[in-house]
Amino acid sequence: MSSFENGWALTLIVFLPAVGAAAVLAIPKAQEEAQKWTALLFAGVSFVLSVIVAFQFDYGAAQTIQFGPDSTLTWIGAINSNYSIGVDGICLPLLVLSTSMAVLSIIDSWNHWPEPHNPKVFSALILVLATGMNGTFVALDLILFFVFFEVVLLPMYFMIGIWGDRNKITVPVIGLETEMRLYAAIKFFLFTLFGSAFMLLGFLALYFKSGLETFSMLDLSGGVAERGLEGLAVWVFAALFLGFAVKVPMFPFHTWLPDAHTAAPTVGSVLLAAILLKLGTYAFVRIAIPIMPEQSQNWAPVIGILAVIGIIYASLACLAQSDMKRLIAFSSVGHMGFVMLGIATLTDIGINAAIIGMVAHGIITGLLFFLAGSMSHRYHTREMARLGGNQKLLPIMGGILGFTAMASLGLPGLAGFWGEFLSLLAAFNPLEGLSITLFRTLMVIGAIGTVLAAGYLLWMLQKVNFGEPSDEWLDHEMHDVDGYELAAWVPLVLATLAIGIFPKIVFGATTDAVTAMVTKVFGG
Repeated sequence: MSSFENGWALTLIVFLPAVGAAAVLAIPKAQEEAQKWTALLFAGVSFVLSVIVAFQFDYGAAQTIQFGPDSTLTWIGAINSNYSIGVDGICLPLLVLSTSMAVLSIIDSWNHWPEPHNPKVFSALILVLATGMNGTFVALDLILFFVFFEVVLLPMYFMIGIWGDRNKITVPVIGLETEMRLYAAIKFFLFTLFGSAFMLLGFLALYFKSGLETFSMLDLSGGVAERGLEGLAVWVFAALFLGFAVKVPMFPFHTWLPDAHTAAPTVGSVLLAAILLKLGTYAFVRIAIPIMPEQSQNWAPVIGILAVIGIIYASLACLAQSDMKRLIAFSSVGHMGFVMLGIATLTDIGINAAIIGMVAHGIITGLLFFLAGSMSHRYHTREMARLGGNQKLLPIMGGILGFTAMASLGLPGLAGFWGEFLSLLAAFNPLEGLSITLFRTLMVIGAIGTVLAAGYLLWMLQKVNFGEPSDEWLDHEMHDVDGYELAAWVPLVLATLAIGIFPKIVFGATTDAVTAMVTKVFGG
């Protein structure tokens, strides 16, 4: 039996980057080229394997778990936790997105490693992040999921804390002066750890109080575990909600995100936006809804309301920004709001909208952060007021920025359109039993958010790309996009076009899987 049928392919996809990290760290510090090529090799093989999995995936049975081990592999026998992995149509697009972004991050950084210059450790951190991200999307055991979910925490903490923005800020409330990178790294760590503690409590409650004594997502799904919880169910869902909502992040748990993005080095921002935010939204789809369908319905109005508050709040916050990177960071809060609105409808259309929204946001906002980082590298500033006339100085970069901004605002024909449009469409007819009046009101408010999104993105383009370059740049020799940047960005541009024109690239995997899940847990 081939490795693609007995679980070895997924195991390699997950753990090859970790092996690569160890290999990179074993290379002497002076041999930078060897370090970079080794990192690219291991990340690249993981990506190629994920593409092969996507081609060998049986899309006619997308609702079934595929490529898992033939038999249960005991991991922690004392608590009946197993090494259980597999992919279905829900997680397959996210797995391919995760492996690809790791490769593109290494390529983009090839000649632009952040200061302090240490490609060895930095590329190793990218690979450890890749292991955590990939593992989260294939895990089918709650403890295994938790471990991978937490693996991403330390690499991102060090990326922000060591290679982040060194500008001085005054910490709110306590008035302490410190560097932005230190404040943002600690805030990111504490917020995420806070959410994870509640998430773990929820997992333990499902194990001990449901009567099933298993951490298997498949065995716990369908409402079986929820019925065993009886009166505890609302508290267990609240714990899961806190853990996942912080990671998304949903309003009002979002405050760590703009600071983390603003302080993080370019690759840190890219991976944070493209993949790490999806771990929370994916957890709602993979864990919260299938395992606790009744509480999902009870909490759906709350989730929907918080989602549209996030959409409007983030849009207004974007209009108040002067820092280009911080504007893109706040836009992520809004885009995740559309994803959560789709999830809150609990319909097959809404959850499909959420998944394609996750993929599109990963591609588009990842590219926006690549662009913001490269512009900052050239201009040594992210202040939009000083970046005017960029289109004349850097025409290729300016053109890609314009294209990506249009994709981000949801222009039809580009990838960003489908998630926003379908989440609003799903809100028109939510799951039976949910308030139609409430969700149609949320739909209208969300639609206003799309107009505001167009406003702040066009305003950013006007500030950055248009007009005449400032006198301070006329004496500088400005270099447009280099070959490594093009190699990292062009695949994202092509993916944005391809998914926008042919959304079946994602829906071909997700539709049957989502429909089967909704039918199983809600009987619709």
